[in-house]
Amino acid sequence: MKIIYDDETDTLTLIFNDGKISESDEIKEGIILDYDDKGKVVSMELLDASAQLKDPKSISYELKEMKQAV
Repeated sequence: MKIIYDDETDTLTLIFNDGKISESDEIKEGIILDYDDKGKVVSMELLDASAQLKDPKSISYELKEMKQAV
C-alpha cells in the first residue's frame, strides 16, 4: 500500500494495488473510490484532506497481532 499527500491539491490518496483504474465513484462528497475492471478497489482519494483530517501529512501505522487458535 502507498499513501500520497499532495499539498498543492490538498488530496490524500491511498493506493491499495497497482491495478489499472477503469471506474471511479464519489461515494460521499470528497471521497472517491477507484476500481479496476474486475470491480476491486484500487485506490481511495480524499479531497480537501486538510479540512477532514487533523494532519494529513502525519501517518501512524499499527499492525495488530492475530490470536492463534488452540
